[in-house]
Amino acid sequence: MAGFLLKRLLNYIALTSVATVLGYLLISSTLNPEARFLGRNPPVPQAAIDTALNRLGANPDVPLLVRLGNWITHLVTTGSLGVSTRGTEVTADIFARSGTSLRLLIIGTVLGAVIGVLIGVWGAVRQYRASDQVTTYASFVVFATPTFVIAVVLMILATGLNGAAGTQLINFTGEYTPGLQGGFFTQLGDRLIHLLLPTITLTLIAVASYSRYQRSAMLDVMSADYIRTARSKGRTRGSAMFRHGVRVALIPMSTFFAYSFGLVLTGASVTELAFSWHGMGEYLIQSIGNNDINAGAGTILFTAILVLISGTLADFLYAALDPRVRV
Repeated sequence: MAGFLLKRLLNYIALTSVATVLGYLLISSTLNPEARFLGRNPPVPQAAIDTALNRLGANPDVPLLVRLGNWITHLVTTGSLGVSTRGTEVTADIFARSGTSLRLLIIGTVLGAVIGVLIGVWGAVRQYRASDQVTTYASFVVFATPTFVIAVVLMILATGLNGAAGTQLINFTGEYTPGLQGGFFTQLGDRLIHLLLPTITLTLIAVASYSRYQRSAMLDVMSADYIRTARSKGRTRGSAMFRHGVRVALIPMSTFFAYSFGLVLTGASVTELAFSWHGMGEYLIQSIGNNDINAGAGTILFTAILVLISGTLADFLYAALDPRVRV
């Protein structure tokens, strides 16, 4: 298994490098950092504009490939992703914001994957029954609802609950309550309450996705020969399904997990804006709005690393579920 995982890890590192390079080229070709200085009164001298763009490594007069080479060289030699348009180090910004996003991404994705897989298996085993129909329609409703709308609905429900209770049971603006006094457990409880609604938002989206894929994968294996063989050896239908069917049906889900984890950042971007969380999703949107090439490229690198880590984990699960890949 070690050899298999090592080869897969090297492949992911190569793909991460390619994705980062292409992302930098795309952002550098589409964003215009010079636009921040245009239209001002009095006009900004061209020399001052060139100085600011050179400091950012984003001067359009420098060939794109040269800028790419300088950015990669600076990254490899110093570990720095450059300076943002606000004058801060992009690397420091990402480290400061990544913890915020990872709390949402990891908890929401793991809960969504586990619950979604369970619902998918349950729906496949009880195909066309009332429970399967309810989960199917509920998933389609979540699919059809924008992330922002889900967040707003949850905030409305929380506001109604707070009004009915006569006290602020659920806080949902920001990561914590500013100025809150108290010990460790008071601070922890406050952060968990603020984490509740954003996590539910991402979990609902993940459950809708994973449950549909898991149901389809489970339906494919329910009529397989090895299920009938297990039944002929005396196993009950439930035992044969869960001991043999679920394990095989989870194999394609491990791959789906790897490539969907990076996409969760898209949903997290909207969720962070809705709940005023200052994470990587908000940072990505701000970098595009500010024509910030270094911040945008750093966000792409961050996302690519997330996919690398989740892909390696998915391959580990793949090898654990299917012994054939170890040989």
